[in-house]
Amino acid sequence: MTALDLSSPVAVVGTGTMGQGIAQVALVAGHPVRLYDTVPGRARDAVAAIGARLDRLVAKDRLSAAARDAALTRLRPVDALTELAECGLVVEAVLERLDVKQRLFGELEEIVAEDCLLATNTSSLSVTAIGGALRHPGRFVGLHFFNPAPLLPLVEVVSGFATDVTSATRAYETARAWGKTPVACADTPGFIVNRIARPFYAEAFAVYEAQAADPATIDAVLRECGGFKMGAFELTDLIGQDVNESVTHSVWQSFFQDVRFTPSLAQRRLVESGRLGRKTGHGWYDYADGAERAEPHTAEKEQPPAYVIAEGGLGPAAELLALIREAGIRVREEEEDHGTRLVLPSGGQLVLADGQTSVEFRDVVYFDLALDYRTATRVALSASQDTSPQTLAEATGLFQALGKDVSVIGDIPGMIVARAVARIIDLAYDAVAKGVATEEDVDTAMRLGVNYPLGPFEWSRRLGRDVAFDILDEMHERDPSGRYAPSLALYRHAYATDKREGTS
Repeated sequence: MTALDLSSPVAVVGTGTMGQGIAQVALVAGHPVRLYDTVPGRARDAVAAIGARLDRLVAKDRLSAAARDAALTRLRPVDALTELAECGLVVEAVLERLDVKQRLFGELEEIVAEDCLLATNTSSLSVTAIGGALRHPGRFVGLHFFNPAPLLPLVEVVSGFATDVTSATRAYETARAWGKTPVACADTPGFIVNRIARPFYAEAFAVYEAQAADPATIDAVLRECGGFKMGAFELTDLIGQDVNESVTHSVWQSFFQDVRFTPSLAQRRLVESGRLGRKTGHGWYDYADGAERAEPHTAEKEQPPAYVIAEGGLGPAAELLALIREAGIRVREEEEDHGTRLVLPSGGQLVLADGQTSVEFRDVVYFDLALDYRTATRVALSASQDTSPQTLAEATGLFQALGKDVSVIGDIPGMIVARAVARIIDLAYDAVAKGVATEEDVDTAMRLGVNYPLGPFEWSRRLGRDVAFDILDEMHERDPSGRYAPSLALYRHAYATDKREGTS
């Protein structure tokens, strides 16, 4: 099945920001485009707005004047749904209400030809439920664009329970012909991105609710240590706290209140207070003119230790050994069957976050997982009340000698980056095992849809087979609510024999 022919008109119903963006994508790709909105005059306003955006592209030399002029001749507002009868594809981008969408597609089914593809851009409703009221649901599919649609490449092509393979394939190929990167997924709450991304926000909020760190520090660690483009607090302020919480709540409810997707009470209070983020001038952060910028906690300068003893390598943090030597600090390596720690001159230990807490051991400081310890500019440390000040000072001085800012947070299992990444990996394995998408499409979706530095499976391979499982297993022991219980899919992965290497 090939992409929709360029001679076939594409209709967009709903002319808000997303609808306009989708229309622009189809228009620039070469289709005639029809715009419809139930509010009189809005479709014509949308035509003008799209024209203005095309003018800006011409001014930036991203589109030729001739291409703009040709596109504008293909763009037309319509006053009634009946004027969409000749369209080969209708994409809906209206209010996120099931009854509204079902009613709209019921009307469209009476108007368009039998081979017209019907698509919803919903981000939170069930594609199966929307199409369930149709007489011919086989031609109904989800085309979930990401905002802003003209700029972001990802499109989730969602097959409902009754969607025909030919319809899904045509939608997929059409999105690809429009210059997008489509990924195929089954109709599951949150699809790929909004399902697997939940822990990025949830775990950051959980660290805050546990009073282990403030938003500015958590965000800085996620960015400067974890490699994420934005921290969870600043990102939800940008998205809108109400929008982000609504998606979280929808996924949670759709999974029958699965504890793994439980919304944040702190975020609920923020929404109730009207602090919705940048759009209201205040969210987790204050955006008022002259407001003081929130700064992350950064430890005072400490002296580095003269030497460290590395027991058993450092697993995913093995690169630290080379960095420590380059900083002029002596490293003595000792073989240990299960050791993944540094012993400091004080006798205290520096251990990579593993889901346990410092209070359980004598004189231990944990350090957080980093995307790349060489390029990371900040590292989080955690210690308990039983950790000696000398051990914490030596640990702090060690990372400072490597050129890192150090943020000391509370004694919380999994710290910040490690717990978030482990849970993202777990949800990814669970989704693939349940037929939501392929590993490749999951990685593509998370890199392009939410700009993660690595896809979950890429991250899993970098960490090693059992690291994410072990972190979550330890966290589950400390919080047996089920939130951190590793999925069966991750368990199988962690304990399966690697036939290529002959190891388990």
